[in-house]
Amino acid sequence: MSVEIKVPTLGESVTTATIAKWLKKAGDTVAADEPIVELETDKVSVEVSAPQAGVLGAEVAKEGDEVEVGALLTTLEPGAGAPKAAAKSAPAEKTAEKKAAPAASAPAAAPAPAKAAPEVDAAAALPAARKLMAENSLSAEQVGSGTGLNGRITKGDVLGFLSQPPVAQQKAAPKPPRNDDPREERVKMTRLRRTIARRLKDAQNTAAILTTFNEVDLSNAMQMRAEYQDAFVKKHGVKLGYMSIFSRAVIAALKEFPAINAEIDGDDVIYRDFVNLGIAVGGPNGLVVPVIRDADKLSYAQIEKTIAGFGKAAREGTLKIDDLAGGTFSITNGGIYGSLLSTPILNAPQSGILGMHSIQERPVAVNGQVVIRPMMYIALSYDHRIVDGKEAVSFLVRIKQNVEDPRRLLIDA
Repeated sequence: MSVEIKVPTLGESVTTATIAKWLKKAGDTVAADEPIVELETDKVSVEVSAPQAGVLGAEVAKEGDEVEVGALLTTLEPGAGAPKAAAKSAPAEKTAEKKAAPAASAPAAAPAPAKAAPEVDAAAALPAARKLMAENSLSAEQVGSGTGLNGRITKGDVLGFLSQPPVAQQKAAPKPPRNDDPREERVKMTRLRRTIARRLKDAQNTAAILTTFNEVDLSNAMQMRAEYQDAFVKKHGVKLGYMSIFSRAVIAALKEFPAINAEIDGDDVIYRDFVNLGIAVGGPNGLVVPVIRDADKLSYAQIEKTIAGFGKAAREGTLKIDDLAGGTFSITNGGIYGSLLSTPILNAPQSGILGMHSIQERPVAVNGQVVIRPMMYIALSYDHRIVDGKEAVSFLVRIKQNVEDPRRLLIDA
């Protein structure tokens, strides 16, 4: 008896995915838990594995197609040989045709709300996008170039167009084709990279982002690490890094300034008595921000272990969608790449993000004396709609105080 392989649940607020790559083809013999297809969502790539050993049937969706959660991808036939799979592939292909037929005819059957919907080129848009365009009397030329495979318009492209102000929609026009230089290479952006670009631009368009700066003397933090590093590694199996020191400093400051840990939802402000701390890490597909849940309840060692695990998962491409959801505040460390100063962009809908930078020895005045100290510039970008300037500056000063004298956290001073 054949087993249906469907698009799995993709996590919070994710309802669709794109077929990035079929790892196995129809007729291939696969083992249990062997990956067969790679899906690309708005956040991460996800591999769908075979639930048991068998032979793959026909592919219902092709690479580049957008599929919804629960949609059929293929079937798995019992047995271990391609002939048996070939015998079963015809019904599977018919099933795929039957399932595809309603979707293809949906735009033609959809009634126009006020006037006849313009004809949409089938090759220019994915099925869900065609249906939505027909319902809103839009043409592919109005929506413009798509972000799907080979430039096809996706449902997200149409929703993005509809979310624009009416004036912007009227001015929207197809861009003339660009004449590429023979020495240039054109590469399609991945869905993850497109999503990162869209979310960062949305944050700029929505929030009133302002950045304030300060600098931190890391002398005491360095001394603490030097004194306790060996004992820390021996006991916990992980190094004591600056990220856990800054994380604990941030958590203490968020408790004191709750607006920076809150978010705006319509006309309401949502305050929280917990901290889900997002830590930006670099991976092969771009920057992602996995979340340390209930970070306010974790020790230095637990935070360091969690960050190390996220870093390894990001490099290997094994982060799960749930790892990236639910953050309330974020920290990004451009210093590991050599950044001296930057203005980080909010990770919407969060109201604040802390930017760490490289450590440099600089001359500073201490008690009337000029001394050389290891200094770091830190930056706080915040949503001025919910966070006042005084709060933001005081919050950053508190982080500075907590890092420069870690003993403050012990006595809650």
